Amino acid sequence: MKRPIATLALALLLGGVVSLRGQNCSLSSNICDVADFGTLGLEASLGLNRHFSVSAGLKYNPFTYSDASGGSMQNRQRVFSLGTRFWPWHLWSGWWLSAKAQYQEFNRGGIESPLTSEGDRYGAGIGAGYSFMLSDHLNLDIGLGAWGGYAKLVSYECPTCGRIVSTSDRFFVLPNDLLLSISYIF
Repeated sequence: MKRPIATLALALLLGGVVSLRGQNCSLSSNICDVADFGTLGLEASLGLNRHFSVSAGLKYNPFTYSDASGGSMQNRQRVFSLGTRFWPWHLWSGWWLSAKAQYQEFNRGGIESPLTSEGDRYGAGIGAGYSFMLSDHLNLDIGLGAWGGYAKLVSYECPTCGRIVSTSDRFFVLPNDLLLSISYIF
């Protein structure tokens, strides 16, 4: 007798959190990421109810570029994130606040100086923004975010020489997102 009551209570609880209706999912890509040395990114989101959505994101940049002096420049990275957004007015429309957990594997160098750093970062971030409804299925999102956490990195003398200058483990706070995203709402 207790099992059906517990099952019914769980179903009612989940029914209040997760709504089954149209326009419950979205895919988005940040145009500003492409301007960052060709970083490719995609984020998938699922609406839980009128005010909350959850997301999973991926950014990838495998590119190395040659500069005018014969050296190389790179901002290679793999980024994985899981997050949530709170929509005060309505899902996929208006202002939003976000929080996420993130992992980044990176190799950056030859941009400002020959010094190159590579390593891993783990942390959490917050952000805020606004979604403009362009049509029934298309949104334009703008926003800003920052993240902080723990980094393990190795610094090299140049992008290709492999001579280690230093190694470090440290805490960090960095800007994370400059969003100008196109979102398709399913």
